Amino acid sequence: MADLDNKDQAEMDPADMEDVEEEEEDAGEDNSKARQLTRQMMQNPQILAALQERLDGLVGSPSGYMESLPKVVKRRVNALKNLQVKCAHIEAKFYEEVHELERKYAALYQPLFDKRSEIVRAAYEPTDEECEWKQDEEEELTEEMKEKAKVEEEKKDEEKEDPKGIPEFWLTVFKNVDLLSEMLQEHDEPILKHLQDIKVKFSDAGQPMSFTLEFHFEPNDFFTQTILTKTYKMRSEPDESDPFSFDGPEIMGCTGCTIDWTKGKNVTLKTIKKKQKHKGRGTVRTVTKTVPNDSFFNFFSPPEVPESGELDEDSEAVLAADFEIGHFIRERIVPRAVLYFTGEAIEDDDDDYDEEGEEADDEEGEEEADEENDPDYEPKKDANPPEECKQQ
Repeated sequence: MADLDNKDQAEMDPADMEDVEEEEEDAGEDNSKARQLTRQMMQNPQILAALQERLDGLVGSPSGYMESLPKVVKRRVNALKNLQVKCAHIEAKFYEEVHELERKYAALYQPLFDKRSEIVRAAYEPTDEECEWKQDEEEELTEEMKEKAKVEEEKKDEEKEDPKGIPEFWLTVFKNVDLLSEMLQEHDEPILKHLQDIKVKFSDAGQPMSFTLEFHFEPNDFFTQTILTKTYKMRSEPDESDPFSFDGPEIMGCTGCTIDWTKGKNVTLKTIKKKQKHKGRGTVRTVTKTVPNDSFFNFFSPPEVPESGELDEDSEAVLAADFEIGHFIRERIVPRAVLYFTGEAIEDDDDDYDEEGEEADDEEGEEEADEENDPDYEPKKDANPPEECKQQ
């Protein structure tokens, strides 16, 4: 065959060969244009959104293959599903053991967290050795610069009062974290200046899975307690009605605490005055009413979950946000508080999301521009504009 091909090529007219080469070049140009067009299409957010919608519609769509299987094969598939249920129960046990490990290591972390608390509230003054922080090589200073900086620091210290501990440590942490700062109101800040520590306590061995957040305050003029608590109840077992939905422990509910507010200091309530007109006499009187007020301290009064487990949409939204906050405080804030105080942990979090966030912003910006340039585009008017999710 190779010889025949060579012979055919030798006998082929040169003009024909040029045509073939031209056709190949044309085909290459067409492919290049097609690839370029495809790239342009894939960069168009509207086309991408349409494709994604189409793909989303395909995900989970039954192929009809199961229905076409013989009965004997369907029986075997059922056996596999029963095995899967057993896997879910083993996974639940795995997470129970993880919880036990968390309890074990929480005891190892606690002495370090206690030392942190002592430094923050000025119960312990760290030694020079403990305060020595090894700087990066690029940040290393010459001895002359170090001496100059030391003299300037000492001069500033002489001019100022020596503060105790680390003032406003936890308030600064809260302000630095978007998830928490959104809950803060101006009237909460004077109270949170008295917050000295946040501790996580896990349920005892053999008890239902749960964890408690303890907020430790120094004595203050706002409430009589020194500890406010919030307990989250968890479950690590598959739902009998839907065992395949199991995806690790889930928070089932939470319980706050009653805050014993000093008279006139309750920031979760506010007093408003309303005018009322008498229908018959037409006289007007002013009525004073006490109504709920936005405050971080509503965090300690979550909505109660009824025995039926059914909640209205607002309560569900509040609880979903509450669970997220509780989990974040436990998993991130308490273990890494100093890094949120300095802002280093926030920078790390931003680095994780920057690229994705920029892409989303670019797509959103392009989509908005396309809509504005569309002569038929009319902005949607929402009769009920969404409000921020607030703790009530």
